[in-house]
Amino acid sequence: MDPLVLSGLVALFTIIVLFSGVSVAIGLLIVSAGFLIVFDGTRSLELMPEILFGKLDNFALLSIPMFIIMGSSIASTRAGADLYEALERWLTRVPGGLVISNLGACALFAAMSGSSPATCAAIGKMGIPEMRKRGYPDGVAAGSIAAGGTLGILIPPSVTMIVYGIATESSIGRLFLAGVFPGLMLVGLFMVWSLYSTAKSGDRALLNTRAYTWREKFEILPRVIPFLMIIVGVLYSMYGGIATPSETAAVGALLCLLVAMVIYKLWNPRDLWVVLRDSTKESVMILFIIAAAGVFSYMLSSLFITQSIAAWIAELDVNRWWLMAAINVFLLIAGFFLPPVAVILMAAPILLPVIVTAGFDPIWFAVVLTINMEIGLISPPVGLNLYVINGIAPDIPLKTILLGSLPYVACMVLAILLLCLFPSIATWLPDYVMGAAR
Repeated sequence: MDPLVLSGLVALFTIIVLFSGVSVAIGLLIVSAGFLIVFDGTRSLELMPEILFGKLDNFALLSIPMFIIMGSSIASTRAGADLYEALERWLTRVPGGLVISNLGACALFAAMSGSSPATCAAIGKMGIPEMRKRGYPDGVAAGSIAAGGTLGILIPPSVTMIVYGIATESSIGRLFLAGVFPGLMLVGLFMVWSLYSTAKSGDRALLNTRAYTWREKFEILPRVIPFLMIIVGVLYSMYGGIATPSETAAVGALLCLLVAMVIYKLWNPRDLWVVLRDSTKESVMILFIIAAAGVFSYMLSSLFITQSIAAWIAELDVNRWWLMAAINVFLLIAGFFLPPVAVILMAAPILLPVIVTAGFDPIWFAVVLTINMEIGLISPPVGLNLYVINGIAPDIPLKTILLGSLPYVACMVLAILLLCLFPSIATWLPDYVMGAAR
C-alpha cells in the first residue's frame, strides 16, 4: 500500500480509537499494534516491549515528576491566593488594576505550578468573585482567568516543553528560554485587551478601589517571595551551568515542599500524601503516554509513513508559510479534542522532519505549537479551562465564559502571527544565553 494512503488510514483509525473513550496511551498502543500486525506480521510485536520501556530509559524524564511535585505542593496551599492578594494590594490604585493583578498572578502562578487547570482554580477562586463584586463584566472576569491559566504550559518551567524536548531530542534548556518572551508578550496582550474592555464598559465602580497602607502591602510579601525565589533559583541553576534540568527540578520540588510545610503549615501526613499521590498519578499518566507514543513513532517509521510524508511535503511547490498555516490549523483542531501532551507526542515525529525540511527552527516551532495548545484549553468542545472556571463560578453561564475568552483567543492568534513575523521573539534569548544553535 502507498505510504501516503496508509498514513490516512492510520490517522482515521487513531481518531476513531481515541474518540471511543479509551485512554490516550492505550489507544496509541492499540493502533500501533494493529497496523504492525497487519503490515509487518506478528513477529513485529516482539519489539514493542523493548521500545516501550526503552523510551522511558531517559534521565531527562526524571524532571517531569519533579516539576509536577513542585507544582502540586504549591497548588495545595494558599500560595495562589496570597500571590493574587499581594498583586492586588500593590496595583489597586491603577485603573483596571484588579484585572492586571489577576493576569499577573496567573502568569506567576503558572510559572510556579506549570499547570493550567491549577492556575485557573487557584487564582479564579478569589479573583473572579472580587472582580464581579467591583463591577467588572462577567466575560472579562471569567475570560481573563481562563486565558491567564493557559500560560502554565508556556512560561518555564513547563512540563509541555519538557515533553516536546524529549519527543524531538531538543535542548530542554533552550525550550524553556524560548518560552520566556512569548509568554510575557501574551501576558501583555491579555492585559491590553482587558484594560480596553474594562474601560469600554464605562462602569465608574471599577475605579472605586480600596486603598492599602504600606504596612499592608509589605506584610503579604514574606508569604510570596520564597516561592518566587525558588523559581528564580531553579532557572539560574539550570542556565548557570550548576545543574541539569532533572537535578534542578528535584531540588525545586524539595524546596517547594519545605516552603509549603514551613509557611503554610502543610504538616498533616494526609495532606502530604495527597500531594504525592496526585503527583504520582499525573506523572505516570504522562510517562505512559510518552512510552506509548514511542511505539506509535516506531510504527510510523517502520511503515515508512513519516519519511514519505516528509518527502511528499518537500516535493510540493508551495510557499513554506502556507505550509506553516496548514500545520497551525491542524494543531488547532487537534488541540480542541486532545490534551497538549498527547498532541505533541503524536504530531512531533511527523511534523519535525517537515518543518526542518521547510527551513523552520524546531525551537521556534515549539513555542508556536504550545500557543496552539493554549488555544485548545479555552476552546470547545473540550476547553478544559472553561469548565474549571464554570466549576468555580457556576452562576456564570458557560456561554458567557466562552464569549469572554474569545478575545483572548484572538490575542493568541496575534501572538502566533507576531512570532511568524519576528521569530527572534522566541529564538533570541536561547541564542544569547546558550549560543547560536548549530
